[in-house]
Amino acid sequence: MTAVVPTPSKSGIVYSSSDGEPVAETYDHLYAILTTLEVLRQYLLGSRATVLANQFLYYAEGFPKLRVAPDVMIIYDVEPGGRDNYKIWEEKQVPKVIFEMTSKSTQDEDKNTKKNLYEALEVQEYWLFDPKGEWIEQKLQGYRLRGDSYVPITDNQSEPLQLRLAVEEKLIGFYRLDNGQKLLVPDELVEALREETLKRQEAEKQAEQERQRVTQLESMLARYREQFGELPQ
Repeated sequence: MTAVVPTPSKSGIVYSSSDGEPVAETYDHLYAILTTLEVLRQYLLGSRATVLANQFLYYAEGFPKLRVAPDVMIIYDVEPGGRDNYKIWEEKQVPKVIFEMTSKSTQDEDKNTKKNLYEALEVQEYWLFDPKGEWIEQKLQGYRLRGDSYVPITDNQSEPLQLRLAVEEKLIGFYRLDNGQKLLVPDELVEALREETLKRQEAEKQAEQERQRVTQLESMLARYREQFGELPQ
């Protein structure tokens, strides 16, 4: 996490925004976190929601040691924008969806400690993504809250997000449920913009060539009329 100066709450208790630990243990995990953050942030633009990555989630007022830092969390019905940390009792909303980019070394914590905590906090969906396939064979496993317990998600569809999730090598692909459209990751968005620009340039080139052909024909017709008069009907 980025180190920042902690600020005390009204009660004087300090809720830190950094623990000095690295954001992720490998490049693959970091890339999966940042890509998921940006794709979902773009998707929710204009909504009363926020997407946060690797920032402390405090869940017990007055107990600053009771905290967790989800890799990516999506919270609805709150003001958009970033936070240095997130306090449930201030915002009055629990995250709806949490993603953890898991690995063999974090397996026990992710599938036990964090899963039990998120279940107790009533986080509606909890997704584990293993970009290296170290312990989740299919790389992606989701859980949905039913009653007071998590049950496995079998169709890879997120109800709060209204998206279908798919494993695409070392990233999660997101597809809208209403029209099947894929939410583009930053690299894909750049490529799509490049292709669209090339198509537009090609269309403009063809239009210009067509205009030149019309001009040439009109010029030829004018010369013909000067020499021979009007074309026979």
